[in-house]
Amino acid sequence: MPSFEIRGAAGVPATPRWDRIDSRALIRAARRVYFSHLSESSGARDPLGVVLAPGQPGGRVVFEPPVLLPEEEFIELELIRGRNTRGRRRWKV
Repeated sequence: MPSFEIRGAAGVPATPRWDRIDSRALIRAARRVYFSHLSESSGARDPLGVVLAPGQPGGRVVFEPPVLLPEEEFIELELIRGRNTRGRRRWKV
């Protein structure tokens, strides 16, 4: 048992505070990181999302729930892809 707990280290990270950031710019940056990852990897498994630090270049694709630094934001894959795959119609041929 650890002698202290790191807030946010367990479970799913909180969603960004959309009222405090430029959401379009943050999602656009997350998409750049994600699509760069897709072009460079085999794409064997889907990541959970992207971690970005606003004002910093780049970011990282994460496959497990991340522990975030105070200035970092976690953008879920559903927001990056920009559409709900569950509601999409599938046509049978």
